[in-house]
Amino acid sequence: MGLVTYKQLAEHNNSGSCWIAVGGTVYDVTQFIHTHPGGAKIILKEAGKDATSAFEAVHSVELLPRFDETVKPVGTLDKSSERLDSNDSSTAEADAAALRRAGMPSLGSVLNSFDFEAIARQTMKPEAWAYYSSGAEDEITLRENHAAFHRIALKPRVLVNVSHIDTSTTFLKQTRVSLPVYITACALGKLGHPDGETVLTRAAGARNVVQMMPTLASCSLDDMLNARVDSQDTWFQLYVNADRNVTRDVVLKAEARGCKGLFVTVDAPQLGRREKDMRLKYQEDISDIIVKTGGDEEGESSTSTGQKKVNRAMGAARAISSFIDPSLSWKDIEWLQTVTRMPIVLKGVQTGADAVQAAKLGLAGVVVSNHGGRQLDTCRSGIEILPEVVADLKRAGLHGKMEIYVDGGFRRGSDVFKAIALGATGVGIGRPSLYAMSTFGQEGVERLLDIFREELEMVMGLMGCTKISDITEDMVDASHLSTRVSLVRDMLHQTVYEPLQPPQFNRSSKL
Repeated sequence: MGLVTYKQLAEHNNSGSCWIAVGGTVYDVTQFIHTHPGGAKIILKEAGKDATSAFEAVHSVELLPRFDETVKPVGTLDKSSERLDSNDSSTAEADAAALRRAGMPSLGSVLNSFDFEAIARQTMKPEAWAYYSSGAEDEITLRENHAAFHRIALKPRVLVNVSHIDTSTTFLKQTRVSLPVYITACALGKLGHPDGETVLTRAAGARNVVQMMPTLASCSLDDMLNARVDSQDTWFQLYVNADRNVTRDVVLKAEARGCKGLFVTVDAPQLGRREKDMRLKYQEDISDIIVKTGGDEEGESSTSTGQKKVNRAMGAARAISSFIDPSLSWKDIEWLQTVTRMPIVLKGVQTGADAVQAAKLGLAGVVVSNHGGRQLDTCRSGIEILPEVVADLKRAGLHGKMEIYVDGGFRRGSDVFKAIALGATGVGIGRPSLYAMSTFGQEGVERLLDIFREELEMVMGLMGCTKISDITEDMVDASHLSTRVSLVRDMLHQTVYEPLQPPQFNRSSKL
């Protein structure tokens, strides 16, 4: 392969002859555009240009030549040749990104998790912010997830020697972590940072917490696993593909590569209506990420994964999720038990009855979760469901047979303390880790984890606890948890929350 100038690249800018440059290599995608899962339009938008920025926003550069045999490398982009304005689609976005980050506060000014969110709201690309921050429909559950913590009161004990406080604990009876917090699975990390989920992997390793690696990551599973430090334990989150062979392959790969737990998402047989995301109709080509999320990192065709035609007007979430099998049932969980030796945890349990059923199957645990308020609006918060799960397991004589995790709305160390007091083994942190990554990269995520540890240490000290096992139910008053009435307004949360907007008039239109 020879060198290709920007001028030569620009000559192949239509459906009859379509070239794009990604990562310094020029590809002929003329045939591929007709079979592309996301349709031809998005590729033609980048025809004759260096599309690296647009492509890397959602997936690894190494993925492109593995998509289809019709993707043909034709040469190396000669970056010393004369650049045409139309050759680089990333220039305008780079300028816009620089403008958004102008005058950005320093990391030293960040005092709590809300600060990361406030900065991210101002600096992220609007489409990316909409995808990360959106909840289902009226976003009542999204807001309730955090508001519920304010209905739980703390009952401090005094005159306890708290000169040494240990926040470490053990997850799944095998992984010793520095605090009862893990980074939960969130999709499309490259919307916030060019290195995507590997930023979270490195930060988790640096602070000795577990990262749950997502099926819908914008990095490959290998990318994330290769970013681990020595002896770093990770979990894998699974969306079950309609093609069970694809599911089996990805599970076995995760196990072979050393993942210590399989977290099966069970609360997404259909996708919730995330209207903030839908309103912006995210235009980047993200549907083709589904090709790899079926489980084959070598890249399968849309036919082999059973990929359905995507309605892109429904937003990014629906575009990347149509491969998920809505027929998933308890029998499939029993089948997964025959596939892997990894401990299996159900992610998305919202009733005590389902937790009891999971325990009867001998599963390792459940994650009490409403999917970050992104699925069914007006359902209960994870922290409100938690006492019901514990109580039902006790009545069934199954309490202690499996571990209970919870996520949704955790923003303070005191939130973590309250969850542990109500029976949780550990707490998942989702959006805050994405906002920290999007604003300050790995250093930001490490600082976020430090803030959670510092706040938890402070709360434990003031509550008279020196270790996690000292935290007990009688240290909190949760009697008002289900009243849904909060007497105090949460000003920080209200400041960072962006209300939903109706369709806007275009007053510049001529009559």
